[in-house]
Amino acid sequence: MPNQASYVASKHGVIGLTKAAALEYSAAGVRVNAVCPGVVRTAMIEEVAATDDTFMDKMHAMHAIGRIAEVDEIADAVLWLASPASSFVTGTALSVDGAYTAS
Repeated sequence: MPNQASYVASKHGVIGLTKAAALEYSAAGVRVNAVCPGVVRTAMIEEVAATDDTFMDKMHAMHAIGRIAEVDEIADAVLWLASPASSFVTGTALSVDGAYTAS
């Protein structure tokens, strides 16, 4: 992302902290993971979209899947990570971003 060095650096810092904390706490049975969402349909996004007729088209185009996430889709990923179904997952940064970071 051009002109977004501090934003990008902070995101990488979260991923590094996630991995370090997972290594430090896994022996105690604590799993540490990060969820990395793309753009999510929230009140804030809806407010911006209400002032710019092209905003949602731009947001959809940024995601290879062709749309932005719904809140429930991010919540489902968090619930899975908190469940026994992901008991062997720790130290990961789970992208729930419609292939935003892959493009």
